[in-house]
Amino acid sequence: MNIVVLVKQVPDSGLARQLDAQLRVDRNGANNVMGELDEYAVEAALQLKEAQGGEVTVLTLGPSQATETVRKVLAMGADKAVHIEDDAVGGSDALTTSAILAAALGRLEWDLVIAGAESTDSGMGVMPQMLAARTGKPALTGARKIDVDGTTVTVEHQRANGYDVLSADLPAIVSVWDTINTPRYPSLKGIMAAKRKPVETLALADLGVTEAGPAAAGNEVLSAAERPARTAGQIVTDEGQGGAALAEFLAAEKFI
Repeated sequence: MNIVVLVKQVPDSGLARQLDAQLRVDRNGANNVMGELDEYAVEAALQLKEAQGGEVTVLTLGPSQATETVRKVLAMGADKAVHIEDDAVGGSDALTTSAILAAALGRLEWDLVIAGAESTDSGMGVMPQMLAARTGKPALTGARKIDVDGTTVTVEHQRANGYDVLSADLPAIVSVWDTINTPRYPSLKGIMAAKRKPVETLALADLGVTEAGPAAAGNEVLSAAERPARTAGQIVTDEGQGGAALAEFLAAEKFI
């Protein structure tokens, strides 16, 4: 079974995020990491490979610095990588990004694509569905468990009050939540082996994509400002009217 796992290098969500001069997320800083949910997608792909055999290819779109994330996935156990790197990609929206990734998938032989349910920089959670629409393959999203039996993939789609069981014929696209597994750490042996694994670098011209960046985006950021500092809360001295004062506050803020 050939599995493609999508990963994205993002700014560390535990630190302050910076914008560049074009009001885009600065992706060239020193505090970039693999997207949190992507690690669970990688682990899911590796577990399926170990159980059923096959090959895992990591696919990423990003600047040259994203190679760090690619090498980490290879060190975890992926077999090879495809890195789409092109300065013209900067400022692309989700629609354009999905077109680029779909073009890359068109060059690969795959039975299953696994991705995190959403990225930790934009949090849109739409890429798996967009790729399904562009490739014409089924999407099984929000999985907390994946099983593959022959040419059928079955997942437990996580809900707030339980789960649904979804099945589809392969090839298919699956997205996962962090309830699906516990990602492994790269071993020293894996880190050394990753240096010898192939990484194919592609530009937009290689994919036949001619439109990308801000000019192809359906939206534009006109301005941005720092988040305002938190203000002091309101203190109510309870002299028998605390409950009424709380109710008045909640009503004024339209919570009740």
